[in-house]
Amino acid sequence: MPDIIALLHCIEPLVAARTLRQFSRIIPAVLAMSGRVTMLGISRWAGPGGSYRTVQRFFSTVLPWATMFWVFFRTHLHQAGDVYILAGDEVVISKAGHHTHGLDRFFAGVYGRVIPGLAFFSLALISTQQRRSFPVRVEQVVRSTAEKAASQAKATARKAPKPVEPRKPGRPKGSKNKTTVAVTLSPELLRIQAMLKAQLKLMQGLITVAYLAMDGHFGNHPALSMVQQCGLHLISKLRSDAALYLPYDGPYKGHGPHRKYGDKLDYRNLPDAYLKKTTTVDPIETRIYQMQCLHKEFSQPLNVAIIVKVNRQSHASAHVILFTSDLELPYDQLIDYYRLRFQIEFNFRDAKQFWGLEDFMNISQTAVTNSANLSFFMVNLSQHLLGDLRLTNPDCSLLDL
Repeated sequence: MPDIIALLHCIEPLVAARTLRQFSRIIPAVLAMSGRVTMLGISRWAGPGGSYRTVQRFFSTVLPWATMFWVFFRTHLHQAGDVYILAGDEVVISKAGHHTHGLDRFFAGVYGRVIPGLAFFSLALISTQQRRSFPVRVEQVVRSTAEKAASQAKATARKAPKPVEPRKPGRPKGSKNKTTVAVTLSPELLRIQAMLKAQLKLMQGLITVAYLAMDGHFGNHPALSMVQQCGLHLISKLRSDAALYLPYDGPYKGHGPHRKYGDKLDYRNLPDAYLKKTTTVDPIETRIYQMQCLHKEFSQPLNVAIIVKVNRQSHASAHVILFTSDLELPYDQLIDYYRLRFQIEFNFRDAKQFWGLEDFMNISQTAVTNSANLSFFMVNLSQHLLGDLRLTNPDCSLLDL
């Protein structure tokens, strides 16, 4: 077993000496134990000095997890000269009962439906050279009553049929030009923005990131505005039926406002002028297009990469639309950075499968926070231990560890 005390020396100034001793007993127990990672299980594997009461004291202590994540990453995982991007995503775990802090109904992609459980939003630094993700901040998602009511009203309005009102052609009499107003951020986006600003402030001076990669749930104008307010570029995915337009470059008619929107994109007949790459692996042909497009719900042009796959035998086709607010980013980097976003899903898998994210039975706010953050801290710790182990055994995995 490696010297855990030496690894935790970097966080010694952040926690009390008693907490550090407890931590140094809990981590070897989690590494060695089999079965569910609960407080009782940890106490049975912690050996002398790791009683159940000691484990309880640790989980009832308020800890500066975000700073601990950052200091550990800076000391043991950061590599000078590497390029990092930020990724953000939400993980949902099933949880029964009625008294657990933050217990609610969340959509879980694993189950494909809404389930009772807990949700945690994670920010991770992804290394473009190592192709790995390192969690740096984890916070529980606790929705307020107003947020739940707004979500329910939005779902009801989506299901309700929209009334069709006859309208005369042309501009309504007395209407005025609409001025551009600031985007109103939802409580979810405000929560994520607060996490982003705090993390960027923490990393200032060592790592400068330019991009935040998020899944298609955040492929909208409010999310883009939220990210840009933090000084970053968003990389995300649009709906496959997104209404994109080429900028108008035709002649001016001589009267009225200048035309802004050109032809609407037809995804089955994209212009060859924007084709960047074509590859064929029988019977699938992949074509990649890149262009600057306009969307009527976005206030700025978007740098769009469209990946089209065609089965040359059945002629069936499908496409994916990736976009970023950085108009200068090449298509290959845009696709690669979005592909790297999936590395955060491996963090969620490891935290659930090996480090107890699905197992803990705590119900208080502090204990739930400590349990979730301990699981993700173990993800980073295991990455460091595996890095040393793979110097002599390149094929070893977490099971070997």
